Amino acid sequence: MASIPLLRLLLLLLPLPLREHLWSSHHRPEDDDGGVGASELHPIFVLPGVACSDLEARLTEAYRPSVARCGVMKGKGWFALWENSSELSTHHYNECFEEQMSLVYDPVANDYHNLPGVETRVPYFGFVKGYHQKWPFDKPWCLTPLIRALEEMGYRDGDNMLGAPYDFRHVPPVPGQASQVYSLYYKEFMKLVETASEKHHKKVIILGHSHGGCVALEFVRNTPLAWRNKYIEHLFLVTPTLSLGFLDTVTNLATGPHNLFYVPNATELSLRPMWRSFETSIANLPSPAVFGHDPIVITKERNYSAYDMEDFLAAIGFSDGIEPFRRRMVARMNYLKAPMVPLTYINGVGNRTPRQLVYWDGKFDETPESVYGDGDGIVNLITMLAFDKEMRRQPGQKGQFKSIKVENASHMGILMDDWALKRVMQEILEVNRNSS
Repeated sequence: MASIPLLRLLLLLLPLPLREHLWSSHHRPEDDDGGVGASELHPIFVLPGVACSDLEARLTEAYRPSVARCGVMKGKGWFALWENSSELSTHHYNECFEEQMSLVYDPVANDYHNLPGVETRVPYFGFVKGYHQKWPFDKPWCLTPLIRALEEMGYRDGDNMLGAPYDFRHVPPVPGQASQVYSLYYKEFMKLVETASEKHHKKVIILGHSHGGCVALEFVRNTPLAWRNKYIEHLFLVTPTLSLGFLDTVTNLATGPHNLFYVPNATELSLRPMWRSFETSIANLPSPAVFGHDPIVITKERNYSAYDMEDFLAAIGFSDGIEPFRRRMVARMNYLKAPMVPLTYINGVGNRTPRQLVYWDGKFDETPESVYGDGDGIVNLITMLAFDKEMRRQPGQKGQFKSIKVENASHMGILMDDWALKRVMQEILEVNRNSS
């Protein structure tokens, strides 16, 4: 007879009404007491996409606000800088938020840091309760359906289901790159993995979605191979935004962050200076190795391919982005080493996904026309296939690599739409069932 956790997993594969009927008829109250049977599950870490992790700030005497009211929190300890975006307008804090969220590139250290006098930290490390949706839309973007499904399996927040929230303004470095923020993050993440693994006497599963997939991959690749072999059971990358690039990055740089930040009464153009200050803004520009010499951006005066991204940055008035792009992002594009752990790569396909952007009159402040190809609506199929090919090429990875394309699943919908989420849950079930 199936144990309670595996019964939960199997029920998840049924339609929701039948699932609820069968579970209510078999469920016993004592099954939830202390997580009975949860020892059969591998601890799982889940990492969401951009803007789901909270951010707290503290203003010191070194902070020099551009307007006096932005210094009202100086000396008053930690406060929620990025938690509930609706509160920003309520407290007339939009301008201060944009200033205090901004980063500065340090060419000497080749790293990014906060404005002088602004200190930041990510709260709730180790818990998925630290993931909050910042915009009042109906769709639960910050992994809520996935977390609920995992709870139905027997996972419990802070016990065998853990979060690793991160500062999304920074980009996880490849080995050899400086990153003060991620150096600390990697150490804390490693300690958390070790603690969870030793507590439950099992290796851990790590699942990252969108930018969280990028963070999860780089975390694993930055750890010693012996450590990976000891502690990591499986790595899931679900529609990850990898360094091979996609076109949304180009649009966000030109016209401002689209569907990434909801700030009441703020436009994409008004948020653009803050967005461009983030290291994240120049990550994931299309890689020449994938997109080649085909035009990505088309204007009346000239076209720009993946080989012309520095010229494009200058054309949109962001010359300050050229040096960090050259010194940090080009290395990321060319770092394709496999993580050398069992890896399942899950993407949606069959969606119209921008393949070329047309700013015919060269007005980069305006929304471009798009020429579409295949993908998940954000990440291009050509990028997915390039990663597939690279993982299968490397001897240490090809025997432990699985790529899944979910037809008509979108970048966000793959973990929100019940039918698509079910496909992801099948894979998590398989890992737990095969190793239990």
